[in-house]
Amino acid sequence: MYVADSRAAGTPAPASADGAVRHPAGRRRAAVAPTVLALGTVSLITDVSSEMVTAVLPLYLVAGLGLSPLGFGLLDGVYNGFSAVVRLAGGHLADRGGGRHKWVAGLGYGVSALCKPLLLLAHTLTPIGLILAADRTGKGLRTAPRDALISLSSPPESRGRAFGVHRAMDTAGALLGPLVAFWILRATVDGYDAVFTVSACVAVVGVLVLVLFVPGGRSGAVTAAGRRRPTLRAALALLRTRDLRRITVCAVLLGLATVSDSFVYLLLQRRIGVPDRWFALLPLGTAAAFLLLAVGAGRLADRLGRWRVFLAGHVALLAAYGLLLTSWHDTALPYAVLLLHGAFYAATDGVLMAAASDRVPEGLRSTGLAVVQTGQALARFACSLLFGAAWTVWGDRTALLASAVALAVCAAWCSLTLRPAREATV
Repeated sequence: MYVADSRAAGTPAPASADGAVRHPAGRRRAAVAPTVLALGTVSLITDVSSEMVTAVLPLYLVAGLGLSPLGFGLLDGVYNGFSAVVRLAGGHLADRGGGRHKWVAGLGYGVSALCKPLLLLAHTLTPIGLILAADRTGKGLRTAPRDALISLSSPPESRGRAFGVHRAMDTAGALLGPLVAFWILRATVDGYDAVFTVSACVAVVGVLVLVLFVPGGRSGAVTAAGRRRPTLRAALALLRTRDLRRITVCAVLLGLATVSDSFVYLLLQRRIGVPDRWFALLPLGTAAAFLLLAVGAGRLADRLGRWRVFLAGHVALLAAYGLLLTSWHDTALPYAVLLLHGAFYAATDGVLMAAASDRVPEGLRSTGLAVVQTGQALARFACSLLFGAAWTVWGDRTALLASAVALAVCAAWCSLTLRPAREATV
């Protein structure tokens, strides 16, 4: 991991239609900017807080409060998809604010931090749903401005690597969060309340690090044209851009067949009979694989093309679904499923944002990324609802089989749609 100096931000290398960057001969490879490292630290701390709650939430709701799979699917959809309604607003506010990406992101982190202690007071479906919706509102406000800061501070030829470094640091927090939750559940009597309390304290630390250490304003790479105050009309016109529209459509279709992490862990628990007290450790497998593979996947995307790596990630997810559908009961099953699950995130999360950044002008970077994120979040919200309903009506295996078939069809369609772009670079 290296800190970039100003000399690394020279004339950017051209990106091909599939997202692969052609490096000029003899040019020094760009390094990771300090802003990326600072934002990675904030995300690491915040993810410790968030994943503490996420790790225990499925068991707390289903086993503790007795929610049905359909009820859990509704809440899980709210938790993962409600941010979609505010991502566009957060992205546009950051672009309109003349360089206020940091402060819009900080507002989002602050809202999420305030929601954590409220979980101590909620014990029924409606208040828990409202608190989760508010928490995801904070996530929706911060995600696009944060990713825009990463993009604007990184040259095009190393954006995949920069997003990979950030996602690796973010995932280090996701790895620590369930461990902390597991330790608290074993060490305290009122385990869930203790988890929510500690989570709130950690979230406050993340906000403080953002305020004190993340540089304010836009990256120096933004041109005079990029500093012009963007209008709502210009933001809406992004939807008519062919490249961005294609990226968004593919993200939406694949998101419609992406089963929520929580459902994957519940399915895995049923297959191998994981005791309730060990359930909070299942996300560690995904997080560990994500952490180990994120930087490498980002660098591979810079070299080979971001769409190739993005689609390969969905193939890994399809393989994980296939293992869950088989009758294989070997002790290696959970390790294989979680490894593939983590590889899916390593090859898609930051890579998608790097690909979208290549197709959005600097002055609308935050808004453009929010367009893609919103489509994907809405699709995953719908998937949670549909999967929960299918599980309730037909059972878990039939629901997962339907999702696997849908994912295979959508991945094949996206591959065919993107083929002309790849062939144009040969």
